[in-house]
Amino acid sequence: MFDSARKHQKILQFVLMLFIVPSFALFGISSYSSFMDKETDIVKVNGKPISAQEVDMAAKRQAERVGGNMQIAQSLPFRQAILNELLQQRILGFAVSDLRLQVGKQELVNSLQKIPQIRALYRQDGTFDDVRFKQLLASNGMNEEQFYAGQSFDLKIQQLVNSVARTELASPKLSEIVSSLYETERQIQTLQFNAKDYLSKVNPSAEELQAFYEANAKIFERPEYIDVEYIVLKADPKEDSKAFNEKADQFANMTYDQSDSLKPAADKLKLSIQSHKGVSRGGAPGASKDHPLSNPKVIQSLYGDEALKNKRNTEAVQTAPGVFVSARVVTLHPAQILPYKEVAAEVKRQVSQRAAEKLAIAAASEKLAALEKDPKNVAGFGSSSWISRNKPGNLVGPSMDKIMSVNVSNLPAVVSVANSGVGTTIYRIDQVRQPPAVDAKAQQIQALAAQSEFAGFMDYWRNSAGVKVINPLKQVSSDNAGS
Repeated sequence: MFDSARKHQKILQFVLMLFIVPSFALFGISSYSSFMDKETDIVKVNGKPISAQEVDMAAKRQAERVGGNMQIAQSLPFRQAILNELLQQRILGFAVSDLRLQVGKQELVNSLQKIPQIRALYRQDGTFDDVRFKQLLASNGMNEEQFYAGQSFDLKIQQLVNSVARTELASPKLSEIVSSLYETERQIQTLQFNAKDYLSKVNPSAEELQAFYEANAKIFERPEYIDVEYIVLKADPKEDSKAFNEKADQFANMTYDQSDSLKPAADKLKLSIQSHKGVSRGGAPGASKDHPLSNPKVIQSLYGDEALKNKRNTEAVQTAPGVFVSARVVTLHPAQILPYKEVAAEVKRQVSQRAAEKLAIAAASEKLAALEKDPKNVAGFGSSSWISRNKPGNLVGPSMDKIMSVNVSNLPAVVSVANSGVGTTIYRIDQVRQPPAVDAKAQQIQALAAQSEFAGFMDYWRNSAGVKVINPLKQVSSDNAGS
């Protein structure tokens, strides 16, 4: 039945990227289940509503993700396309639940390791920063259980789609809008006003430097650090494993029961008490990866209340097979504002940089005002180049957004983008060109077969889920649009 779908499985890949959003966008499993808003219901799937508020929130997120502005997010065609996507999500969610699909542990682990934010939490020694992981989830209002549930649900959705059709879900209108956003090209020229070019024109006084230091003392704070002592129990290759396990139990029990000193455990097990100064929350400076004070669990324990405030031994931590460590804080060195003399050079650098940046911004503002009166003046600009969201060149973030938000009905046009800590760049937009219509038509024609084949599958589950339209999606009112 789905031969045609399989044949064209690459055609709608771009739209699937938007549909099955990686869960680390942190929408959570609630994106697929129920919502608690009280807005007018638009449609119900298995008795659960999709509201106008939910559509608006999803449209805003989608527009932000592809670099569109609020006008796009509030347009009725875009919101209707988003509603269609949400409806497809709910229908597939119902199918996943009804079919009782399962995801294996290894499959989930493999999926997590492909997420850039997760990969970034692995240290150079291969250990995972569990503390930062929990902080990242908490900052997005999630716990581990919710996150893993969302990931598992995503995989079930993909499992269902891939096993049935080996193709992607398409919303033609959304695909058309997104393709236009990504592929439309604009010809630009740049004129940069960098702070470094104005450094020679600034010479802050001693009073200015002192005033900056006093007003920004927190910048020049040395973080807290500790001096510690620790003991290490290592297995002897010649030693019987049972004997070592008994020693490990003694090590753990004595460091815990006699938590005011490492000496009893050290004496009993004939271990030397070692010391290290200047240990920060990032570990011992200059220590090797396998050093006991490079282990994140040991450091986390040392900076816990029991060790830091009460000066108790840390629990015994297994840092490697056959290696156990316990440590204690000898001295806590609180965070301290460094004296002005020690940071004078850095103070001057920062003050000079900020003053130079102000001069660069002022010069850019003056130039921009002149260009707005005479946008055809190309003096000082670099050579022209064509850019798009698909081919951004060296443009990222705000620069791309500002250029793409320019009204192209009156070209040439100029815009400026402030780059904090650097200066300001003026962009001149000369021309705009749309993506080749022939290619888009060809893709749509090729996709028709895949879509029609998949439609039968979706119709079956639509009926099974009892989809019921409650109210039509309405145009965003002017009052809401301005909020």
